[in-house]
Amino acid sequence: MQRICIKIKKFHVLPLTIILLGAILSFACENDLKDIDRIANIKKEEAVDISKHVTVIYSDSARVKAELTAPEMRVYHDTTNRNQGDYEFKKGVKIIFFDEEAKENQRITSNYAKQYAKTGIIEFRNNVVLIMENGSIVKTEELFYDEKNSKYYNTQPISIEFTDGRGHMQGTSFTSDSNFNDVEFQGSTGLYYLNSNQQLPGFGN
Repeated sequence: MQRICIKIKKFHVLPLTIILLGAILSFACENDLKDIDRIANIKKEEAVDISKHVTVIYSDSARVKAELTAPEMRVYHDTTNRNQGDYEFKKGVKIIFFDEEAKENQRITSNYAKQYAKTGIIEFRNNVVLIMENGSIVKTEELFYDEKNSKYYNTQPISIEFTDGRGHMQGTSFTSDSNFNDVEFQGSTGLYYLNSNQQLPGFGN
């Protein structure tokens, strides 16, 4: 008697809902992986801490020297040391400076700012306005402050409106001490009305 062996392959039929669920999960996993890669790349490139609605007080020997406020502050931790320790204010900044008697003697605002840790340079850009204690107003699109040498400088057009409408001055660039008592303009033009007690424009305090 001949024996016939028949091999039977078993097929499992999955419900349609399970198949669709698997497809959705697979798609979601792919998207999650893409998001993870994107976030990882951002962290790798930027290495930055972001703080919102920031107020920073600068003091020396218990005396407040300045107060900084900003909608956002970024602190960089670049492992290449290119930006290590830099502070960036992409949404604008306001800094108020105080004298030894805790009175405001200078105020500066801009739509963008960055402080470079290595050099101690603070860069202000876009609608930069500096108001001095005597009311004189400095306006420019670029301004640098050198903390180590206590001086301002820039390489773009700048203008100063003097207190009480006594005149104005423009220049293609300038350098100055922190109190604007020793100012050097390049390519300067302007108009200034002298009073009986003053021969030269009083920039600073």
